[in-house]
Amino acid sequence: MTDPDISALLGADGPFARDLPNFLPREAQQVMARAVQHAIAERDILIAEAGTGTGKTYAYLVPALLSGDRVIVSTGTKALQDQLYFRDLPRVHSVLGTHLKTALLKGRSNYLCLYRLDQTVREGATFDRTQASQLASIRAWSARTRRGDRMELAEVPEESSLWPRVTSTPENCLGVECPFYDDCHVIKARRDAQEADIVVVNHHLLFADLALKQEGFGEILPGAQAFILDEAHQIPELAGQFFSQSISARQLTELAQDSLNECNGITGAIGAVLEPVEAVQDAVRRLRLTLDPLPQRGPFHLLESYANVREAMRDVRELIAALADVLASQAERSRGFANVYERASTLSERFDRIAEGDGEQDVRWYEQFPRGFALHATPLDLAAPLRGLRERTQAAWIHTSATLSVAGDFGHFARQLGLDDPQTLSLESPFDYREQALCYLPPGLPDPAARDYTERVIDAVMPVLEASNGRAFLLFTSHRALRRAADLLRERVPWPLFVQGDAPRHRLLEEFRASGHGVLLGAASFWEGVDVQGEALSVVVIDKLPFAAPDDPVLQARLEALEQSGINPFMGWQVPSAVIALKQGAGRLIRDVRDRGVLVLCDPRLTGKGYGKLFLASLPPMPRTREIADVQAFFARTPAPLLDGDAAP
Repeated sequence: MTDPDISALLGADGPFARDLPNFLPREAQQVMARAVQHAIAERDILIAEAGTGTGKTYAYLVPALLSGDRVIVSTGTKALQDQLYFRDLPRVHSVLGTHLKTALLKGRSNYLCLYRLDQTVREGATFDRTQASQLASIRAWSARTRRGDRMELAEVPEESSLWPRVTSTPENCLGVECPFYDDCHVIKARRDAQEADIVVVNHHLLFADLALKQEGFGEILPGAQAFILDEAHQIPELAGQFFSQSISARQLTELAQDSLNECNGITGAIGAVLEPVEAVQDAVRRLRLTLDPLPQRGPFHLLESYANVREAMRDVRELIAALADVLASQAERSRGFANVYERASTLSERFDRIAEGDGEQDVRWYEQFPRGFALHATPLDLAAPLRGLRERTQAAWIHTSATLSVAGDFGHFARQLGLDDPQTLSLESPFDYREQALCYLPPGLPDPAARDYTERVIDAVMPVLEASNGRAFLLFTSHRALRRAADLLRERVPWPLFVQGDAPRHRLLEEFRASGHGVLLGAASFWEGVDVQGEALSVVVIDKLPFAAPDDPVLQARLEALEQSGINPFMGWQVPSAVIALKQGAGRLIRDVRDRGVLVLCDPRLTGKGYGKLFLASLPPMPRTREIADVQAFFARTPAPLLDGDAAP
């Protein structure tokens, strides 16, 4: 294929316009498709920022399918992964008439484990009515599913406590010695992926696999000539997780429980294993309790400054090592015992590395949860390991998202990933923001640090909600502000209120869409990847500029390193990161050519601080106002849907 051919395919007279209902030819899509095609052919690195509505999915799938190369497409979420594989890929396949083999591959926790299901049923544990019903549903589904993908079984919610009991982890998988190995859904999915031309994965799985290859454990994914990373703005944070060494209370308690489970049917095993297992469980609980007075997360040296925490950590380390020694004596008695022995040894070594690490390249830190904790050692700089991974693949790397630049500059994103002199492309959204949207900056709000800031934000937002008749997302930078706003709004609004935490995210979104005039309050996970088209969403409110939490020890270490190298950490890191996050939040507003809405940015620093101009310059080109009358006039031009019981004028 030559460059003009791919434009013709996606053009007004091409097969996509002819064969797909509602397909709109877009010049930006054709430009991106040519750039992706060139990057794949030349094994280049490309950063392509494509505004909402560009049609970037087809812009990379069409050249990927035409390339003749093996291509891995990675997304930020499982929802987009499923959409790509079950909707978009078949359509592009059909239009192009290609005969390539495609595969969908997720992390193992997404697949039913037949061995763990069998174990759970045999255990005969006491389940409540809901769990018993869910287990019955899983057993019935297990007999008919071909893929074993949890996504197929909608009646068992994603957050059900049963899923961890009937799925496997790398630690508890028995591998080739599993009695269900020949029917294993994970193995089947991996085989399909290794034989496919196009493999659709998610970022978690991609980086887990690349990290494993780096450590010499082989690979899940096939070698590819091109990697296409959609929602690439998530990569810096995810890469940090996968290059970290971590150990958690959950890993330790699961190891202890699994060690006990392996004693079933093995003579004398319980006598050897019970005492060291109970000692580990008690020590993990004591360590968690000693962390109570400390901040939720912080640098490792803070732990070491408390004698009781130091002592509790030492106890856990010694008892994990002792448990490993006991399990070594049982390892030859069953494959399960060999597995828990290997896990205990690995966790013991990892605990030692984190506790004793003093390398300048790592940031050691901890975090605690209501019932657990985790200890981490995270690389200070991700650029070098990421650069090394890309060089080893000798492949094209294409990074795309609607939010990769800061006022048109890709420098911050490229530096984080170690992308040296990449090809870059910036494509504006085809939506007419000047007509479809309005940005409202409420006047008179205090500094965001003010004690009554959330109250003042709600006061400023109420007239907007009245003008729009609800139909709003209110996005907050902290859960505390979200909860306070929910309390205030419950007393003041006639519209249905949907609050993050009251129900799973997917259910909140379904109910919000169905309500037609709801008000949804969300924090971090609602800032991106949420798509509500049409009149149900006509207002997006953002309470503050989304600067990263100041208590993040990894961020603090990186800022100190930047300062030492002569870079202003605020303007060189914190502002660019916050700009990209703000663009994600603002991107929830206009999702379709017919959408209209108001973006409300409450933070007075946007107009009161010099760096505020950088945030505003990075947003889509929509009119701005400080007058509530302009907001009211905007909605008067497109009347909101009537509330139930309202009389038509």
